[in-house]
Amino acid sequence: MSGQQIQDIIAIDGPAGAGKSSIAREAARVLGYRFLDTGAMYRAATWWVLRQGVNLDDAAAVAGAVRAMPLELRPEDGGARVFVAGEDVSAAIRDEAVTRQIHRIDQIPEVRAHLVALQRAFGAEGPAVAEGRDMGTVVFPGARCKIYLDASLETRARRRLAELEARGVATDFAAVRDAMAERDTQNMTRKEAPLRKAPDATVVDTTDLAFDDVVNQVVALARKTGPSGPHAS
Repeated sequence: MSGQQIQDIIAIDGPAGAGKSSIAREAARVLGYRFLDTGAMYRAATWWVLRQGVNLDDAAAVAGAVRAMPLELRPEDGGARVFVAGEDVSAAIRDEAVTRQIHRIDQIPEVRAHLVALQRAFGAEGPAVAEGRDMGTVVFPGARCKIYLDASLETRARRRLAELEARGVATDFAAVRDAMAERDTQNMTRKEAPLRKAPDATVVDTTDLAFDDVVNQVVALARKTGPSGPHAS
């Protein structure tokens, strides 16, 4: 699929903790679109490589393992569940051990190339809301609607802390904030598809907005562009 074609994709990018997954999932439900959580794909790849005991310093071995990973995204009401080799890993891929190592996986060119191909194949199947960090810049440059969700570091850290506490993970705000700041730096400075706002993306700052207000903004932007709306140049 050419990046110059108009694609019926709502591309949502932004840093960790900006609300991409939950917002994109709900927006997809409202619009009647499929939901593509690309972050979950990278998490699944990281989980798989760790499970296989692959040396993370061996890029070729990591890439080979990821290419062989039997990955399946099974749609469900309001989103999708992630299966690897038939095992539901939707919860396991959110483990902190995966979060700490994902940056070592997602910057390997061969890994990104493989997962981007899978993401584009998903997008080619029909309308979708896709969230990640390079949706509007690399994966779907022809998306008809591009949105960059952002929020202050403090707000994003508080959100992540609440998520961890809800899962029974013992931590503290300073540790979460520092880890998030480090991850921001890694994502924004990596050589392969760094996190950045597409020139034609609309920024939505979620710092002081309620969840429903953000969803309403995203849905309104999606409907404003329309299936035949403007596309990336």
